Amino acid sequence: APGSGVTWPVVSLAVATGLASLWLRRRDDGTERRVCVLVLGDLGRSPRMQYHALSLSKHGYHVTFVGFSETKPHEDVLRQERIKMEPIREVKGVQVGPKIFTYVTKVILQTLQLLLVLLKMETQSHILMQNPPGLPGMAVAWLVCVLRGSRFVVDWHNYGFTIMALSLGAAHPLVRLAKWYEHFFGPLAAHSLCVTAAMKDDLQKNWGIGATTLYDRPASVFRETPVKRRHELFVRLADAHLQFQSSGCEEDERVEGTAFSVRDLSGDAVTLRAERPALLLSSTSWTEDEDFSVLLDALEDYEGFINAGAALPPLVCVITGRGPQKDHYMKLIDSLRLEHVKICTPWLEAEDYPVLLGSADLGVCLHKSSSGLDLPMKVVDMFGCCLPVCAIHFNCLHELVKHEENGLIFRDSQELAEQLKSLLSGFPSSDGRLGDFRRNLRTSRGQSWDDNWDQNVLPLVAPP
Repeated sequence: APGSGVTWPVVSLAVATGLASLWLRRRDDGTERRVCVLVLGDLGRSPRMQYHALSLSKHGYHVTFVGFSETKPHEDVLRQERIKMEPIREVKGVQVGPKIFTYVTKVILQTLQLLLVLLKMETQSHILMQNPPGLPGMAVAWLVCVLRGSRFVVDWHNYGFTIMALSLGAAHPLVRLAKWYEHFFGPLAAHSLCVTAAMKDDLQKNWGIGATTLYDRPASVFRETPVKRRHELFVRLADAHLQFQSSGCEEDERVEGTAFSVRDLSGDAVTLRAERPALLLSSTSWTEDEDFSVLLDALEDYEGFINAGAALPPLVCVITGRGPQKDHYMKLIDSLRLEHVKICTPWLEAEDYPVLLGSADLGVCLHKSSSGLDLPMKVVDMFGCCLPVCAIHFNCLHELVKHEENGLIFRDSQELAEQLKSLLSGFPSSDGRLGDFRRNLRTSRGQSWDDNWDQNVLPLVAPP
């Protein structure tokens, strides 16, 4: 019949598409108990997504945890039989020609890799994805959910385009494209989570997204560290970092000493030195949203206070983490000439980080939200260890840091320096404001991650 030459190819294509859809959407009795947790970043440095995976596994879900495997996740994740790690490689793109060509080829290759990984795994009931980074993961995860009949859930930690704007500027074409991309694919999710009430309001008002606020909570490993465990960590750190070593030779061979602690080898008793330095701790990803020159300038001012005769303890400032700007700041640190302040930048295993947090005397946070709508996870962990914090101001920080209650908020290096001077005056006595803040944190620990997750996330993923 006339036109039949066109009709049969169309019918054949429709049949093939239908069969492919049935194959992609094939389900079994276990589908509703399988969830993919996806982050286009380093799994070991994605604590919130690790906690999602653990919470899902505790409720009997089998989790496929997809992301880069640069650093080791927490042992609890690795030991959990219901969590399967699915590592993917970070694609670099073609390293010739203009930068835009490198970026475009990186996105294309990452898209193909992620599409292959998600399609070859068993059908999942949900794909729970962190954003940012969301390019190209958000589009790929949404497409796979459409093809396989899965439900797409986005956990909004921030807005990716605002992070790009820090280095490129808000008017850059790539930033404008990234903003359009997030605005287009974000509302396509079946459910959305976010990290603050301010972000929830912004998503509803400007994006048309009804999100559930899931505040970050510290995992159970974040708690005050007993003196004996502190000493054990200090001894190990002293092997690689001079800042943790005892300032003089121990005269008694029955004593094992560090800059902070002493262990009596004959009786195994451990005590903190009365004349120990204060341990100041900050962690960072060494990115544009954290200006560590603020801390370095404050430490120089603190050195000046001591040189001028102020009764202040020496400081050991530990800055943990890896990231693109670390080399830049290491050059600045090496150029400092400080006698009473020592700076150490170790990389810690996942198991050692909470032990060090629980051993510190004061935390410092330099995270400035690129959107003004997210909160620093590092402060959440510090508060889990009852560690008071000095944090740099931004719009919604008050949702976490209560000025003069669990820490202090500063705006510049001079204000931070004065806060360090005030809080550490009289150290190591616990009678001052630093001790008050720690006691306040002990009595206001709030809802646990497990209870928070069970209340806000479990109903979203539980079978209807």
